[in-house]
Amino acid sequence: MTAEMELVVGLEGGVKCIDDESLDLRALGRLTITRASPVEPDSDGNWWADMGPVGGPVLGPFRTRGEALAAEGASMTSSPPRR
Repeated sequence: MTAEMELVVGLEGGVKCIDDESLDLRALGRLTITRASPVEPDSDGNWWADMGPVGGPVLGPFRTRGEALAAEGASMTSSPPRR
């Protein structure tokens, strides 16, 4: 089985990716790991992904945390999934 992870290398050599743990990122050098967004439930049990830390919108509501995480990942690589 072959794992695939998209790495985006900036002009100054920094690397950004969605870490799915299929690659040991420590092999690239010193790491700074930051979540793209908080993924949190509201008082009604709906889940939201706040993409504000990376300049995006708040995504949601979603029925499950997994759906919110999937939307977070999709928004980092392309357009968010339609609901």
